[in-house]
Amino acid sequence: MNVVTVDRLTMHYGRRVGVEGLNLTVPEGSMFGFLGPNGSGKTTTIRVLLGFLRPNLGEARVFELDCWSHSAKIKAEVGYLPGDLRLYPWLTCREALRLFGRVRGRDLTKAGAELSEDFGLDPDVRVRAMSRGMRQKLGLILALAHRPRLLILDEPTASLDPLMQEKLYRRMGEAVAEGRTVFLSSHTLDEVERLCSRVVILREGKVVADDTLESLRARARRMVTIQWRDAGAARQAPPPFLSILQHQPQAWRATLTGSTVELVRWSAGQAIEDLSIEQPDLTALFQAFYS
Repeated sequence: MNVVTVDRLTMHYGRRVGVEGLNLTVPEGSMFGFLGPNGSGKTTTIRVLLGFLRPNLGEARVFELDCWSHSAKIKAEVGYLPGDLRLYPWLTCREALRLFGRVRGRDLTKAGAELSEDFGLDPDVRVRAMSRGMRQKLGLILALAHRPRLLILDEPTASLDPLMQEKLYRRMGEAVAEGRTVFLSSHTLDEVERLCSRVVILREGKVVADDTLESLRARARRMVTIQWRDAGAARQAPPPFLSILQHQPQAWRATLTGSTVELVRWSAGQAIEDLSIEQPDLTALFQAFYS
């Protein structure tokens, strides 16, 4: 089952394009990465999924329900952390859990207390006295406490220290292991590479990549560094499967545009002192989609 299905989704703000003809599916029980630079349409898509915006064209469904017509039913099973989290300054974590529990018709006291302890958040500190990181923790507690079928997290590790990030990653992994779904919008490419099995990349409101991490990694180019025995050897023309980035008197820094087998065969007959091949650079690949 696909938890999220988006078909030809189009959303304009006057003359400005939010998203244009967007198609995507998110399988149940997956960790799904949603990437793109600022203004690419990520937040617009999330707001449509949550029923905050009605699209101009196309369709968006969550749990096989129309996101606009059945927004209340969908929200009951969704945990959401917005990228621009705002909370009433007089709220404490304990009061927020009671309030959210009444809205959701569930007792969140026990689960919220356990999350508060794990995340190291004093349940009686008011929002006005919280640091940005503490407010982020509160937002995550409120998103997680009711054990939603779908977690939509927009830049969830912003303002979190490394220890807290690890705790959040563990919670996200546990949710997926239980068959629930995490929809992760992030600018942190290392985070997405570590966590997600599949990613969609947006640019200017359109999908420019929709693939598994394994497929994207196969398309990413490896970096090659060659140390030559003498400057004369380094002055030769490079083979067609190497694109030179840096040319020093006795060293090359290049991207491998062909196969590793080609490189090894060619290098066997060269005056090479040392050669290293690095792992595929996914960050460079992602940035190429952005630009």
